[in-house]
Amino acid sequence: MVPRIAITALLLIVSLSGAAGAGSASSAQLAASALVRGDTSQAVVSYTEALNDTSLTNDRRATILNDRAVAYARLGQTKLAIDDFNRAVKLFPEYAAIYNNRGSLLLALGIPNEAVKDFNRAIALAPGYAAAFSNRGGAYAKLGDNNQAVKDFTRAIKLMPQSAAPLSGRGQVHLAVGRPHAAIRDFTRAVNADARFAAAYRNRAEAKLNIGQHQDAIEDLSRAIAFDVGNAELYLLRGQAYLAMDNVASSLKDFSRAVELDPGKAGNYAARGLANGFVGKFEKSFADLNRAIELSPRSGVAFAYRAVVYKRSGQADVGLRDAETAVKLDPKSAETLWARGEIAEAQGRIEDAVADYKRAVAAKPSLTLAVNGLKRLGADLGDEEDHVIEGLGIKDWKVVARGSRYYAVSKRYRRLRVPLEMAGEGQPRLLEWEIRRRPLSGVGTLRFSAGVVVGPKGPEKVEQVAILDLHKNKVIAIEPHRQGQRVSTWTWQHDRVVVASVDGATDEFVLRTVRTRDRRRNSGPFGFGSPWGGPWAQYDAPPEYSRPKRRRRKPKTLFQLLFQ
Repeated sequence: MVPRIAITALLLIVSLSGAAGAGSASSAQLAASALVRGDTSQAVVSYTEALNDTSLTNDRRATILNDRAVAYARLGQTKLAIDDFNRAVKLFPEYAAIYNNRGSLLLALGIPNEAVKDFNRAIALAPGYAAAFSNRGGAYAKLGDNNQAVKDFTRAIKLMPQSAAPLSGRGQVHLAVGRPHAAIRDFTRAVNADARFAAAYRNRAEAKLNIGQHQDAIEDLSRAIAFDVGNAELYLLRGQAYLAMDNVASSLKDFSRAVELDPGKAGNYAARGLANGFVGKFEKSFADLNRAIELSPRSGVAFAYRAVVYKRSGQADVGLRDAETAVKLDPKSAETLWARGEIAEAQGRIEDAVADYKRAVAAKPSLTLAVNGLKRLGADLGDEEDHVIEGLGIKDWKVVARGSRYYAVSKRYRRLRVPLEMAGEGQPRLLEWEIRRRPLSGVGTLRFSAGVVVGPKGPEKVEQVAILDLHKNKVIAIEPHRQGQRVSTWTWQHDRVVVASVDGATDEFVLRTVRTRDRRRNSGPFGFGSPWGGPWAQYDAPPEYSRPKRRRRKPKTLFQLLFQ
């Protein structure tokens, strides 16, 4: 699954422009009302009527042209929209919204370089223009300048902290550069700001799939589908999550729905073909996979899936040809490497199978199919591919690198790999390892340096903290702790932690469901006795109370007697 970078919102601004004449003012107001209620064609008609007023001043004419351009853009009439924006700029060159809106349209048309120029002009005219910073962040992301994109999204977030769009935009950049935990943090903040923001649920699901949190991803995708029932991609992603959890029946339903909604996409057929192959429906499987290859002859994944189905149908030798074709078409794809490993395993070439499975896991750690292959063969997850970096570890933990990514690993917690997501330039260094006491026993925190970023007054060191569930071998979250002189405030409670982050947001994580007798004041690590002191020393003790006794109610009906 390839992370997608997309502009989060055009943020086209409509002004309720007051015209010189009463007629033009009335027409402009009617147009704005029509645009708000979605009657875009009527809005164009009314804006045009308003522009017929020859007594309009240049600035008022420009604002109406800007608004009509927005309407044209929504109708897909991009040339007319650009023409209106250009006329508006000539009449009122000091109006920042025109540049922001024209830049947004240029970005949507795939011209990010020109879009950046417009956003620069908008920001120069209005230095506090949050929408322009957010949109410029989207443009830089399209251009591959992820560092600048993060800076712009961060600036927009500071200017309008309750807006979901820049949070989601920054989250997409984090996901694209391999920081899924940072992405989840931003997407969560986005849906908290706008509970109906379907794209943020979808993107958070993709980030969760990236780290193997399949059930959580399914829940997010179900939320997104509730708001966008006709989106084929959402069903495809949820089907893949179901398949990763061995729920083939549910995955087939979702893949079939994706095919119905978007019958021209090869990936929908390929996914359904693989799922049918897993349950032995080979005729249907090959029909889907052949259709996928017909639609996209250079799809390495489609050939890879067909190779696996050939193997499952007892034709591993035929599958070998497809597996080799798949790797040629897409040699870095985790799916194609996994498929070649499946064929090697079926042919008894165990060393080759293990090598391909490990390459697949290295390319995509969340690919459970490859992980399961290693487990079947009694192989580890590829520790020999880890390169230990001396001098960066602490206590039971050491820092390893695999490719361009860093992890903390420990012999005491062999099933736990902690991604050390970097916020800036440099290598991670482990700083502090603590395990909390009851009632949060089994929760650990690993503090580490996360590089250097450019702050308002120069370079600033960044520290982050990974919150770990040692019982479930799970990374709960990775939170910013320090940037320059700013330090987060951590409030530990009996079952959760609340973090007032250095970036101005507050995040809350429920860590444990605890019994009443465990709800006691904690003075353990990061509590009052913490060597870190400061913000780590805060702890809110829960009020004393007794759990009310549950009263058993007499069932009133046979149904209640049997099922409640």
